[in-house]
Parts: sequence; C-alpha cells; structure tokens
Amino acid sequence: MQEYETLKTLVAEIEMDVDKAQGGNKAAGTRVRKQMQMIKQAAQEVRNRVLEIRSTD
Repeated sequence: MQEYETLKTLVAEIEMDVDKAQGGNKAAGTRVRKQMQMIKQAAQEVRNRVLEIRSTD
C-alpha cells in the first residue's frame, strides 16, 4: 500500500530533527512540528485507504 510506505518514509525522515529538537534546537523543533502535520495527513490517508479496501470486500 503506497500510502503506508509514504507514512513510513515521513517518520524515518523526521528522526534526526526530533533528536536535535530534544537537544534544544528551536529550528529543528519548528521542522518537527511541520513534519508532524504532514505525518498526520499521511496517517489519515492510510486510514481512508483501509476503509476503502474494507468496503470493497
């Protein structure tokens, strides 16, 4: 499922910025918040796709 692969990629990409944000880097914190919004949207797409698959069965 392409939507899930996209979600996994987004999560993997954010890891380094999360570590930097925990260290107090404010710019990294801003990037994390932006990326988390994208992850939220990607998760919603996965949910919608699963519902779509379920309803076609």
